[in-house]
Amino acid sequence: MSRSLNKVMLIGNLGTDPEVRSTANGARVATLSVATSRQWNNQAGERQEKTEWHRVVLWNNKKGTGLADIAEKYMKKGDRVYVSGRIEYRTWEDKEGKTRYSTEINADEVLMLGGKGGADNGAESPRGGGRAVQPAVAEAKSESFDDFPEALDEEDDDLPF
Repeated sequence: MSRSLNKVMLIGNLGTDPEVRSTANGARVATLSVATSRQWNNQAGERQEKTEWHRVVLWNNKKGTGLADIAEKYMKKGDRVYVSGRIEYRTWEDKEGKTRYSTEINADEVLMLGGKGGADNGAESPRGGGRAVQPAVAEAKSESFDDFPEALDEEDDDLPF
């Protein structure tokens, strides 16, 4: 059997507050809109920027991991997040019978890196300074990006939110 890999890692900002809902069978799911930007200079030396928007889905699973609940409680528009998961493509028919397509990141890990305006680094919430929310851990644990600050050097002053 051949092996394959479907892995996505993003660092970006939330464009909206998380949208949390329950499915018909009672499962909770949160949807995030995450913006990533890249910058370059064109041939004339002018600074160019392109922002990509990613739909990220967080599920509460049967093992007690509450990623959707954590997103609802601690995340808000503008927050900087790291997301790790897999890309999924879906098709369905809408009410008018038209075929619709969706590309999503189904997240299995989220790190809250803090918002653009600075985050609350208090011990009571998993909101600041790189606290991790992982599926195998019910409580948030601390992570530090001090060892590789160049990964987060990109300026975010011109983000569209």
